[in-house]
Amino acid sequence: MRALRIALVQMNPTVGDLNGNVHRILEWISEARKAHADLVAFPELAITGYLPEDLLFKPQFVNDNLRALNEVVRSSHGLVAVVGYVARSAQTESKASRLSNDSHRGRPLYNAAALMANGKVVGTCHKRSMPTDGDERRYFRSGQQPPVLIINGMTIGVTIGEDLWCSDGSPRGQVMAGTEVMVNLDASPFQIGKSRSRERFLGTWARKNRVIAAVVNMVGGHDEVVFDGNSFMLDQSGQVLARAGAFKEELLMADVSLDTVRRSGGAGGRKSASLRNSVWTADRLLVKLPTAKGIRTPLMPRVVEPVREIEEIYQAVVLAVKDYVQKNRFKRVVIGLSGGVDSALTAVIAVDALGAPNVLGVFMPSPYTSHESEADARELVQNLGIELHVIPIAATFESYRQSLAPAFGKRSTDLTEENLQARIRGNILMAMSNKFGHLVLTTGNKSELSVGYSTLYGDMAGGFAVIKDVSKSLVYELARFRNVQGPSLVIPTRTLIRPPTAELKPDQKDEDTLPPYTVLDPILRAYVEEDRSLDEIVAVGFDRATVARVMRMVDSNEFKRRQAPIGVKITPRAFGKDRRMPITNGYRSIDE
Repeated sequence: MRALRIALVQMNPTVGDLNGNVHRILEWISEARKAHADLVAFPELAITGYLPEDLLFKPQFVNDNLRALNEVVRSSHGLVAVVGYVARSAQTESKASRLSNDSHRGRPLYNAAALMANGKVVGTCHKRSMPTDGDERRYFRSGQQPPVLIINGMTIGVTIGEDLWCSDGSPRGQVMAGTEVMVNLDASPFQIGKSRSRERFLGTWARKNRVIAAVVNMVGGHDEVVFDGNSFMLDQSGQVLARAGAFKEELLMADVSLDTVRRSGGAGGRKSASLRNSVWTADRLLVKLPTAKGIRTPLMPRVVEPVREIEEIYQAVVLAVKDYVQKNRFKRVVIGLSGGVDSALTAVIAVDALGAPNVLGVFMPSPYTSHESEADARELVQNLGIELHVIPIAATFESYRQSLAPAFGKRSTDLTEENLQARIRGNILMAMSNKFGHLVLTTGNKSELSVGYSTLYGDMAGGFAVIKDVSKSLVYELARFRNVQGPSLVIPTRTLIRPPTAELKPDQKDEDTLPPYTVLDPILRAYVEEDRSLDEIVAVGFDRATVARVMRMVDSNEFKRRQAPIGVKITPRAFGKDRRMPITNGYRSIDE
């Protein structure tokens, strides 16, 4: 029986931490060796973390990445290890390239995987297809047809990221060259529903090509993105052999039978004649592994069932906060609590990510803060067990007004005074951050950010925007989901049923300024995430005047969004790298 024991390392690297990443890689290789794995695979760019961005323009960083790879190579005894790293092209070996560092135009680097065994690199796979929604094209050039590994007579293909599902012929060439198992190294960021669609697509691919597929995805947070893991192995009929959990490191292992690939008509079976006549060619890298002494104990593959979508979203945001705070060497966070749902959800996420002792809440009542808001904020703090500071801003607000009175003259009170309160609160939170070294987590949601219902240098002031890509409607869903996860409620019931309000003037409600969120959020999803036109959105059933008003609000507030802190991405079109509109912009998609 021809069987291959595969180990997939669902790893959480830190971008740029070459020593730390290598240390973890060596530990995982040791674990895989103890489990008698034949092949162990790591995610895309495991050594550098994904994506190192302009660190790749530093020759020293690329050199250090290569030295780190050599350390991993020396540990590859008794198994085959496939590890993602940054490779140089021949161009960078020229003196002219080194002096000019013309990486912007020449892109003399590859997103690569080292195929190593017996203490040496036996081959290299270069990524060919760069994602259209990322920055890889800024740094990497496309590679050539990747090789296949022949391990004790078993044929293994290796692809990186999008190469497995692009139509440029890269995986097809390997399949036609006799591949029986395709190993894919991935760094695919979380997006709502993406992991399920990825597994469905590759199930169809495995069934069509009669090839076993093993996909190892990265896990962990990095700046705006969070990687969900959800690594898996599929048999040649597209059925799940093994599946890792989401949002945690894991060593996923399974024994795959290559005889079943032959019997199903895969490589080496009915395809053999077509392979002999095929124009597809791929370098064949022969690797001889020592035969395991005795009989290996059969593995019981781990198959983790996918969680519900709302739980997956919640886990994504919690991990994103945890990794952003810890990887940037903060110990505690500070959050402005208002008694509203946004700050309540942010605080609960922070506690789940970092622990109650590492979360500080600050309640800053103004002359317009209601007794209900203070009571709800205190109840939340008690439920979570976090520290609370109460810092009233009424006196500070009045001092500002008196100072500005000569300049303002007899002008009536307006939005200016509302924003003053938000900016006073922002100053207080940043002062707490400076004094104690805490990271300020902002509490604004995607709905507010879309239409500019936020204050520059006020509620937008901070270091990380936890729910920046979460609509107001989804905020309520996540809050209700979290409330039923424990033995008792953490977010007060009144917080979830009170009409949302900024409480910056008497009897203020969000709906005084905005359409109801049940109307606003679908319009924003259509316009911001799907790029629908006015007529297309109206055709769905929305009022034309309301749609036009929302579109104008979105278009006129790009300057605010450009100055907002980064936050975790969960939708197909998040503000930031996904959606980059010019601030100075004379184009209007609706009649003025």
